[in-house]
Amino acid sequence: MEGTAIILTHNQLGKSSAKTAHGLIRGTSRYRIAGVIDPEMAGRDAGEVLDGIHRDIPVFATLQDAVQHLPNIDFCLIGVATKGGKLPLEMQKTVAEAIRNGISIVNGLHEAIGDKPQMAELARQFGVRLLDIRKPKPKNELHFWTGRIREVDCPRVAVLGTDCNVGKRTTARMLTLACREVGLKAEMIYTGQTGWMQGGRYGFVFDTTPNDFVSGEVEHAIVTCWEEQRPDVMFIEGQSSLRNPSGPCGSEFLVSGEARYVVLQHAPARTYFDDNEAAGSVIPSLSTEVELIRLYGAKVIAITLNTLGLTGEESKAWQQKYGTELKLPVIRPLEEGVQRIVDLVIQIQPAR
Repeated sequence: MEGTAIILTHNQLGKSSAKTAHGLIRGTSRYRIAGVIDPEMAGRDAGEVLDGIHRDIPVFATLQDAVQHLPNIDFCLIGVATKGGKLPLEMQKTVAEAIRNGISIVNGLHEAIGDKPQMAELARQFGVRLLDIRKPKPKNELHFWTGRIREVDCPRVAVLGTDCNVGKRTTARMLTLACREVGLKAEMIYTGQTGWMQGGRYGFVFDTTPNDFVSGEVEHAIVTCWEEQRPDVMFIEGQSSLRNPSGPCGSEFLVSGEARYVVLQHAPARTYFDDNEAAGSVIPSLSTEVELIRLYGAKVIAITLNTLGLTGEESKAWQQKYGTELKLPVIRPLEEGVQRIVDLVIQIQPAR
């Protein structure tokens, strides 16, 4: 754990655009989350705002409120994903205020705070760090695909989705922790900034990596994890979906990472990719997604449901429907946990 942190969400805490904050509130081994700054939700507990679970993470209206109530804040984490990855002006003001209070900044947006001369100078004056997680690696630190993936002798389970922002990372992390609880040595390969902020040791930030190096970075993360940890299973965090026209992704994990098993996350309440009806791209059926994954040489072992926008009865009805149609286990991770999938992972362990 690197230190005590507050999360900046700028009135987005209760919305899907704060998914980085949501992941950090659910858990991180890198920071101790002491509070959230979100004027609209001030006075509440961040966990209760997220999913009704009290986590002793107070929400403050301003940075100064947080500073007055929380001693020794080390980091301010940008907890939102904005359109185009830009840092809004109001958030920039709060970031500058945090720097003046001696608080280092951790930023997962595409727009690098460290590239802003005024911010960089301010950070220098007050002796704090500006960490831009999505800043691309230097070319000499990137890797080409080599074929060494075939040296890895443990199952890889890719947690893919039928769309963006359906909970792939959350499910991957839940599976990793649940496997550890039953004695399996499990590791998660993160592929986004939130996974790193939650304490991920192996992985890379997919959407800052030049296309030529994506397959090599996938392989390098998996091979390094195998060489250093010798895990029983790896869970690979998916990004976007195989057929999302605004950012198709996922085949790299199946082809370059040779993940032969898939947990497929789906949001039944969502009809259009990116939940954007105006774009007009309808999410294909689950059955065709399962078949497409099969053609890539992998097997879907379970369906997991994001039940946002559904009542409890509606989510159960979808669960039963998909189970009957696909002849696969269908799990609601946030409501039921992931033990049924852990049991499946135990079954795919190779004989030693």
